[in-house]
Amino acid sequence: MNKMSIASNLNTIKSTLPEHVTLVAVSKTKPVSDLTQAYEAGQRIFGENKIQEMTDKWEQMPKDIQWHMIGHVQSNKVKFMAPYVTLIHGVDSLKLLQEINKQALKNNRIIDCLLQIYIAEEESKFGLDENELNELLTSAEFKELKNIRILGLMGMATFTEDQSQIKKEFTHLKSIFDSTQKLQIVDLKTISMGMSGDYQLAIECGSTMVRIGSSIFGGR
Repeated sequence: MNKMSIASNLNTIKSTLPEHVTLVAVSKTKPVSDLTQAYEAGQRIFGENKIQEMTDKWEQMPKDIQWHMIGHVQSNKVKFMAPYVTLIHGVDSLKLLQEINKQALKNNRIIDCLLQIYIAEEESKFGLDENELNELLTSAEFKELKNIRILGLMGMATFTEDQSQIKKEFTHLKSIFDSTQKLQIVDLKTISMGMSGDYQLAIECGSTMVRIGSSIFGGR
């Protein structure tokens, strides 16, 4: 895409977002030159799904960028992003949290995480159900983790054209968020749900963070 279009796409999307909603520009597979255009247009939050690619881009780009890991995270790769990652979206097990905590400690950091909740009706999606979430948050092991901070929850809706299905799933995530808040174990601030195709609906259902790639950078 040419220079104008990435900047104008970004500005068009930003103009549709309420103040309280954070835009994560999903820049996976895109070259640094594309990210630089978005950066020059004011974008500072980028989402990547491969740790190696994200690290390469982090090394090349300005250091005021916030890097969000939005893909499925393998425990053995956490150490490569621990020095710099701003937010890890897809945390779906205590084991992974413990590894993030361990690597954060080595880097003298506290790393922010979102717990991924399974809301879709697809086997291919990852995440915790509500019972597993409660078990994790109330466990003795969780209380020991001093170098991670749970900022909120993340969920991915079923890949479908059926808006009522998507709305049901987003509403479900919001209700889990609200009931988890009431436990007062962690101070949740962020609900990350909604992508290029469904972010308006996600915001209506309470999303505070949307992940948008193709609408900014063009097709896959």
